[in-house]
Amino acid sequence: MVFSSYLFLFYFLPGALLLYYLVPRRGKHLLLTAVSYVFYGWANPLFLILLLTSTLVDYAAGLVIARARGGVDAPFDPSAPKTKAERVALVASIASNLSLLGFFKYFNFATDSFDGLVTWIGLPGFRLDVALRVTLPLGISFYTFQSMSYALDVYLGRAKAMRSVIDFACFVSMFPQLVAGPILRFSDVAAQLQARTHTLAKFSSGIAFLSLGLGKKVLLANPCGKIADLAFSSGSLGVVDAWYGAVAYAFQIYFDFSGYSDMAIGLGLMLGFVFARNFDAPYRSQSITEFWRRWHISLSSWLRDYVFLKLSFVFSRRLDGVRWFGVGEDIWIYTAAAMLTMLLGGLWHGAAWKFVVWGGLHGLLMVVERFLGRRRFYNRLPAALRIGWTFLLVLVAWVFFRADDLPGAIRYLGHMVGVGAVQSGAGLLGGLIWQPYYLLTFLAAALVTWTCPQTWTWVWARPLTWPRAVAVVGLFLLSAVVLTTQAYNPFIYFIF
Repeated sequence: MVFSSYLFLFYFLPGALLLYYLVPRRGKHLLLTAVSYVFYGWANPLFLILLLTSTLVDYAAGLVIARARGGVDAPFDPSAPKTKAERVALVASIASNLSLLGFFKYFNFATDSFDGLVTWIGLPGFRLDVALRVTLPLGISFYTFQSMSYALDVYLGRAKAMRSVIDFACFVSMFPQLVAGPILRFSDVAAQLQARTHTLAKFSSGIAFLSLGLGKKVLLANPCGKIADLAFSSGSLGVVDAWYGAVAYAFQIYFDFSGYSDMAIGLGLMLGFVFARNFDAPYRSQSITEFWRRWHISLSSWLRDYVFLKLSFVFSRRLDGVRWFGVGEDIWIYTAAAMLTMLLGGLWHGAAWKFVVWGGLHGLLMVVERFLGRRRFYNRLPAALRIGWTFLLVLVAWVFFRADDLPGAIRYLGHMVGVGAVQSGAGLLGGLIWQPYYLLTFLAAALVTWTCPQTWTWVWARPLTWPRAVAVVGLFLLSAVVLTTQAYNPFIYFIF
């Protein structure tokens, strides 16, 4: 069930909100958990077993850690040594979540890669030829990270363990952000799970977030996605068409994912929760490092805090005093930690070598920026040039992300620089992707990307006045009408 569907907007959501506000305060989390399980199990009820398993393991891990310290309400002493029970509980949480994620997301990738490797080196007899194909459960990359963050936060003393399994299950399964984020930190919402307010201001802001996010998805992301699909599925296309398709995909993934995040934030507000911002005009970044501070903030900050910083600490002990090629240890520590973090981030997005290359490319660009530092020449360039250069680098990397496979990405990049003969039938593609509707949508997407205020700013900057409220309602109705005419309505991050 996707947010941009009539089933969700006009049946599931009104029913869920009605029930949520009818039940007394003490029953809201139980009701919200039940509704969220219905939402998640709509596509495949068997996936609920995995969600429940991850929830129960991390809930138990939190209690074990807390009891090893003297109880849930015992004060946290950061100088106290960790007990064996604490370490075992944390390892159990991490191992169980990563095992679930690893098996369901990477089993097919691992077996196919092994078969391809042994065939390439001339040992076909060692092929596994596994007939089993594992289906990827919806949203498993998101809720495993979110559930695991609870055990990590309790272990690190950032939050107290929860007594109520219902409250914790509500945190893990909350339908607004269950299948595509943003990835919630338990420490960020722990207080809201204990007590939060339900106000008309929150609810109206939630409607605004939902409407703007729906507009991004239906009016901008879907048409741009159609351009990108036609371009990337074409066997032959000219240079201009190739660039047009690549930029269209950059717009699609941005408006698709940021639109979903806006809707998730809006739905959270309707339920009384305030979620953190997940996008901050990433295509206005002036460096790749800045891009990752603005793009998918919940994931990038999760990787920074739980992976990059830990790896930096490990490498600092290994590379202490190292100085290679006249470069000090701090650069080499950053290089090792950043590359490994981004490679893991690439694999998190998908079980394919193209995602590994995509993550590695971003990591390499971040390392180059750190090596070069803030050079005087670059800083003197106009901001527009720095933004344009960063967007170009991001765009090239998106080709690996979008292409069907690694060879397909290489071929598409060749089309973008004019390598390869253009077949006579390639002109038919232009008649499809350069239609006035698609071109106007493409230009509107560019205008919104680089000139308009962000949803977060627009909603929170000042009160929702009547003219702004009318605009929000009008946008929602327009999006709902256009939605009836669209057969193409995917959510990109649902497959991650």
